[in-house]
Amino acid sequence: MKFSTVAITGAGSGLGASLSKKYSMLGSHVCLLGRTKEKLNQTASELNGDYSIYEVDVTSRKNVREVIQEILLKHGSIDCLVNSAGVGIFKNLEELHEDEIVQMLDTNLKGTIFCTQEVLIGMKERNSGQIINIVSASGKEAKPTESVYSASKFGVRGFSDAVALEIANTNIKIHCAYMGNMKTDLWKNDMDEKRTDQFMDPDDVADIIIDSTKHQNKMYVKDVTILNHK
Repeated sequence: MKFSTVAITGAGSGLGASLSKKYSMLGSHVCLLGRTKEKLNQTASELNGDYSIYEVDVTSRKNVREVIQEILLKHGSIDCLVNSAGVGIFKNLEELHEDEIVQMLDTNLKGTIFCTQEVLIGMKERNSGQIINIVSASGKEAKPTESVYSASKFGVRGFSDAVALEIANTNIKIHCAYMGNMKTDLWKNDMDEKRTDQFMDPDDVADIIIDSTKHQNKMYVKDVTILNHK
């Protein structure tokens, strides 16, 4: 499936970077969104097609609005939004500091809400578009040391379910990806390399997501569940 313009948050690393490469290979113009320009440049260096880079703080609705408007001015539309930006800090609840709690809730949940809000306006005007929310298995099953991380991901799940009802009579599709652990920087401070080597490759997960979102029903592939609301 080819989209003219795809915007991907968290594109500087992990699954966001992998999805950026895959959509680029499909011929889309990929808008790389993230906090760190150096990481976005690294992803861009591995793309074969057209791209643009936007530094954005997804926890700031004002900043999100400015960046989305800039993209729309340059490209006319955002045909697919991938909410991949995420933060995970894994500790027992009593060990979490307030700033760590705020960071996870703001990035994982509020960031997804803000980006979806801004992109959905144009999608409704055109009556077309696709939104893919990267939730993770922690949005379906509670795990120890993931109380707040799970809270943020369960929140994205509930948010997505509600938005799906709001757009039920449109041609806009919203999808949630619930995947198991991947070999990404999310775990660099919590697990040794021997354990993370057993995790899924984000490039493989990106292939599954792109393939699965072409379909209309719920699909189970390896450790990845793709829930397609429409």
